Formats: sequence, structure tokens, C-alpha cells
Amino acid sequence: MNAERRKAAWIFAILLLAAMTLTACQDRSSESEDADTVKEEKGNQEKSTSYELEYIPEEYREPSEYPGRLEKLTYQTWESFSYEEKSQELTKEAWVYIPYGYSEEEQYNIFYISHGGWSDETTIMGTDDNPKTFKNVIDNAIEAGEIQPLILVFPTYNNTSESDSGDYSLALQLTDQFHNELLNDLLPAVESKYSTYAADVTPEGLIASRDYRGFGGFSMGSVNTWCTFRYGLDYFRYFMPMSGSYTTDGEYMAELVKESGHEWDDFFIFSASGTEDFAYSAFKQQIMNMGNVPDGTFRFADNEEGNLLFLEREGYEHDATASEEYTYNGLKFFWKDI
Repeated sequence: MNAERRKAAWIFAILLLAAMTLTACQDRSSESEDADTVKEEKGNQEKSTSYELEYIPEEYREPSEYPGRLEKLTYQTWESFSYEEKSQELTKEAWVYIPYGYSEEEQYNIFYISHGGWSDETTIMGTDDNPKTFKNVIDNAIEAGEIQPLILVFPTYNNTSESDSGDYSLALQLTDQFHNELLNDLLPAVESKYSTYAADVTPEGLIASRDYRGFGGFSMGSVNTWCTFRYGLDYFRYFMPMSGSYTTDGEYMAELVKESGHEWDDFFIFSASGTEDFAYSAFKQQIMNMGNVPDGTFRFADNEEGNLLFLEREGYEHDATASEEYTYNGLKFFWKDI
């Protein structure tokens, strides 16, 4: 990373720390709970789960004997801020991970993973010509039977410029707009090409297959995940926000669920962060406030008897090591009994 990029990253960190306690996708404010209450909630949460984060085995970073493949998907969408007018058409790309042994005769779970700031659709897993080591991790975890063979999709909320995600304020706005492109353009483009549980890519077909679809992301990708939870709960059952908060108002998050018409047992949130992550405090406060909403919209659990899991790693910071480990654990968790 050159000096200019390091400087930009530090600026982003400072801005995100200051802004993370605010609502990311709209201008809301909420009162924080006092330290004693948070401490009590922490104790309750620690008692509620027996599940712990697992480290990625070092050997998983080496190439697998049975590797999946990466494919570039090109699709048409519209400029985010004028999406409804459909006045400026855009050609965008996403990268799709196809597991080893993929067959059109089978149906696959599908998970969409959003990148963070200063990133794009190639950041997390790379490309077919230049894959990242995280692809090896997923290849090996599938080979070992830890993760069911599944399709992974790596889109971008970058809009008219590949550098959009490097502008913190703009990125917040774009994650709030991304659901239009995601639900109307990206899902149909992906799931008309690959074999998922969607019988067709009409809204009705995609909604009917929501139990086999998830969305997650780290940092600004986590903000994008919360936005997808807000706007796309009809289309997704599983969510994996990591080290990026949306609001500390648990009641507000519960209200979003009520407005969607879904019940507490109709979705699952796997969340994770590290104790030395600058986003940790606000992120954890959001999760705890959600889990303590009196009406039970969110219920701490380590399996689908509940719908909200928060895991933390002592000493982990806001970096790729944390992001990859949380994602590895989340993908192991979904669609598989513990």
C-alpha cells in the first residue's frame, strides 16, 4: 500500500469511528445505554451461546486439489441516484465463485458478499487470472465438508466510478441505494445463469427461494448488509454483518422487521467483530440493543431457535485477517446444524 493509500485508509478509519454511532443510511439519532447496562447485556450474551469463532487452518490458504472457479458476470443496471428515472444505463461487473463439481442438475445455496471502503468486486476473492488466498480457504473448507458447496457473488456498490467506495459520505449513500440494483438487476442476472433454488427470476420466484439466499459484508460492506436487511428481507433469509453498524436504535431495527411482515423466526443474523476494531463499540452496541428489544423481534441464540448471534475475537482489528475469519465462520454456520 503506497503512502497516499495508507493516508486515505487512516482518514477512513477516523471518519468511520466518528460516524459509526450514527445511522448509516439515514439521519437518525438514538440514546446510548449506560455502561452498566451494556456490561450486563454482555454477560447475558456470553451465557446464551456456546458457539465460538474458529481460526482459519493455515493449510487452507494453500491451493486445494478440488478448486472452484471464478467467473466474471456482466450485467446492466442504472445510475444509483437516478435509478427510478432510468435515465443513465450502466454496465457493471460482479465476480461469481462456482464450487468444484458444480452441476446444472443440482440446486445451490447462494451468498452475496459486499466489499468495504476503497475496494471493488475483485477485492475479496480476486479474479480468475489472479485469485486471492481467500478463494483457497473456501475451496478447502468445501472440500473438508465444513461448508456446503455454494455459489458466492461479489458485487460492487461503486456507481459511476471505481473509486466511489473511497469517498466515505458517498459510500454511505450508495449502500442505501444499492438495493434497487441488487433486487431488480443483479439477482436476476446471476440466478438466471446459475442453478439456485429460484424457480425463475421474477420477484415472486426470488422471494419464494429466500431461504437459500444470504447477504453479508465487512466494514462498509456491513453497512450494505444492514441496508439489504432493511430493503430486501423478502429476498434474503441469512445476513452476515461484520464490524460496521447501521444504528444503535434496536427499536428502530425491530420496526423494520414489523414493517416487512416477517416474524422473528424468519431470518438469521450472524454478526462478528474484534475487540480492538475501531468499529467494535458501536457495532456491538447495535447488536445488544437489538437483542434486548422487549418484544422478542431479535433473540440471542447459537442456532435457529433464535435469530441473532454475536461473536467477537479478542485483539482483532479492522483488517482483512478479521474479515476473512468472520466470513469463513459465517459460511460454515449457515445452512448447517452446529
